[in-house]
This record gives sequence, C-alpha cells and structure tokens, in this order.
Amino acid sequence: MEAPAAPHNAGDLELTVTSPDQMRELGRRLAKLLRAGDLLMLSGELGAGKTTLTRGLGEGMGVRGAVTSPTFVIARVHPSLVDGPPLVHVDAYRLSGGLDEMEDLDLDVSLPESVIVVEWGEGKVEELTEERLQVVIHRAVGDTTDEVRHVTVTGLGERWAAVDLSVLSA
Repeated sequence: MEAPAAPHNAGDLELTVTSPDQMRELGRRLAKLLRAGDLLMLSGELGAGKTTLTRGLGEGMGVRGAVTSPTFVIARVHPSLVDGPPLVHVDAYRLSGGLDEMEDLDLDVSLPESVIVVEWGEGKVEELTEERLQVVIHRAVGDTTDEVRHVTVTGLGERWAAVDLSVLSA
C-alpha cells in the first residue's frame, strides 16, 4: 500500500511582529483571506499571541462576542454580525485524547460552514482536513518582556495553493 501523498504546501511566509497590536492587525488581515470551511491551526508557547491573533481574526470577520481564550470551555462559537461564516475558536490544550476527544466537539460537522481556529491542535486536528493554514508563533522564552514574535504561516492543500500569503506582510 502506498503512503498517501503529502498535502501540497503553498509555501511559508515568515513575519516579525513586534507588539500585541501588530498581532491583532495580522489577524485582521488574515481574516480577509478566510472563507467558510477553512481550518487554522495555531501553535506557540504560552503567551505567544495565539488568542491575540484570533481576537484580530474575529474583528476582521465581524463576529459577535469578545474573543477570549476558550481554555476552560474548550470551544466557543462567535456568530457573524455581517452575514459571514461563524468563527469557532477551540483550545485543545486540555484535550489529551487526540482525535477522539476532538470528535466529541463535532468540528467536522461545523467545518463546512465555519472558520475553525484551533490553538494547541498539533496531533489532534490534522485528520479533519489536509487543507489548512498552519500558523506557528515563536517568542523568546524565559524571563523577558520582549514583545517580538516570529510568525510562520504555511498554507497546506489545494485551497491555499493559489492564495497569495504575502498580502499578510503589508
């Protein structure tokens, strides 16, 4: 049996973000590229800016409700106020059971009509779709007040093959 083909990688975009406001603005710019059915996987250390980025996404998508970390509720749905797709914000940090626990959230049911953002989703959501946007946020670790973040955005699959990610660095 042949191994499945690796998802098409549309290329990486490397960005440097120097403040929480810039991270929110990156989220607002990213929102303009999104449509129903998109899955975003956010990775990064605690305090890297995953929720700040998602807050900007919510602002850019025009959704209802303050986007806050869903750590204790696992998933939060933000309906659109502008006739767009809802934003489903998932924090998989507390989910240790991998895809089984993720399946309990019925994300595969929500995916076609929503934009789903999953924090801490590595090894847990990849089976939902090969077409996804992976955002990795690196920050200096340790006792630092450094606000600089290095962000890598990677589009995987046919959905992202023709998307010009360079508009995010405007």
